Amino acid sequence: MLSRVRVWLNRTYAENVFFMDQLRRNPSDRAVEIHATHGDPDSPVLAAADTADLEPEGLSPAAYVEYALDQCARRGIDVFVPRLHQAAIVAHRAEFAAAGTALLAPTPEAVAVFEDKATAYEAVRSVGVPVPPWWRVRTADQLLCAVEELEAAGYKACFKPASGAGGVGFRVITRAPFSLAHLAGYPGPYVQLDPVVEALRRAGEPVDWLVMPRLEQPEVSVDCLTGRDNRLRLAVGRTKNGRRRGFTLDERWLEPARLIAEGFGLHHLSNIQFRMLGDRPVLLDVNTRPAGGLHQLSLCGVNAPWAAVRLALGEDPGVIEPPFLGQDYTVVSGPRSLLPVALPRQRDAEMALPALPAQAASAVEALPL
Repeated sequence: MLSRVRVWLNRTYAENVFFMDQLRRNPSDRAVEIHATHGDPDSPVLAAADTADLEPEGLSPAAYVEYALDQCARRGIDVFVPRLHQAAIVAHRAEFAAAGTALLAPTPEAVAVFEDKATAYEAVRSVGVPVPPWWRVRTADQLLCAVEELEAAGYKACFKPASGAGGVGFRVITRAPFSLAHLAGYPGPYVQLDPVVEALRRAGEPVDWLVMPRLEQPEVSVDCLTGRDNRLRLAVGRTKNGRRRGFTLDERWLEPARLIAEGFGLHHLSNIQFRMLGDRPVLLDVNTRPAGGLHQLSLCGVNAPWAAVRLALGEDPGVIEPPFLGQDYTVVSGPRSLLPVALPRQRDAEMALPALPAQAASAVEALPL
């Protein structure tokens, strides 16, 4: 009988409760136990895990690596899926291997390239992947210059931090004067140019933003699984156009994703996003981690989290072709259990706990339209 697999997810997104569900429902019918850590005691991933700990706050990247190595040794972790401090962790891959833990993460070189969006755009452009025009700006004058060039070319300008994830800090520039229309409905991403320029001049310190055209839908996120031999095992595009989601195997999206995943050592799970600039796809972003929506590939008959864990353990799953492409769908919020007591809480291996009361969480489930 095959031994159980012990997997750790650190400070991950709420949606990864579904990643955890898929690991437990793996087609190999292999026992999986999941350890989760987070800084928020109300993260649903803590309640979904078999064992859970609150993470210490304020650790430097180096101190966090020591904490992670201790967790792996004490918890008997076979596969570690790092999100927080990924760059520092992958630089110590050999030490984790010595502790018996495989990292489900790319090479240090790949993480370094894609931590910074400007560096990433330069790198992928050099291998022939189309990117949007962009300016790296640090001052108000540089921002004004970039916005004027984009507007002269007929584009709407937007900006976002040069490093970051999840759309944090993304704004679309408008020259429309502030009015009551901006106070109606829900807050949106639009921000007036003049207050941004004024805020930059008052700040007294530079920012680090990318200014670029606002790209159009559809947005296509290609979920990739790549081996340590730099060969792609899986690539499926998830399309997003407003509320409607779907899947694609169109080479317009898959070929540039393949060039990036195989060419830059994006081992294990990555997510490569594209949008439209006029009539052609261009790179939007590269995530060197599993996407929050990865579980949606289950609608295509694919269990990507389990295939990735097998690959991390040295069990090559081979090339994975989805047996079908699922119908269009949308995502809706749903309830997930939260821990009723303060951490740390341990689940006894021999005795199942009663079901916890369901409370609202930010996880989403995929439903057909």
